[in-house]
Amino acid sequence: MTDRRKLLMVAAVVAVALSLASVADAKGFRRYLRLRQDVEALDGRNRALAAQNDALRKEIAALRKDPATLEQSVREELGYVKPGEIVFHLESP
Repeated sequence: MTDRRKLLMVAAVVAVALSLASVADAKGFRRYLRLRQDVEALDGRNRALAAQNDALRKEIAALRKDPATLEQSVREELGYVKPGEIVFHLESP
């Protein structure tokens, strides 16, 4: 066997040993995979929150510009009624 071939075999054995150590070590490849999953989950949560923020911005704009929307919101959330109106609260069993 030539020196070059021996050196190549040693390098291959070292590479396999390091790969196995990385997979077996909790701070190695497994940690990388777990962190990658965490990042994907956080990206999904960020997208959901961004969509919720957009919906809230639209609702704020509607409340500021449209008196009918403001009136409807006040009636629903605060229970306001106009003078002379009668409100019936119906509950289902």
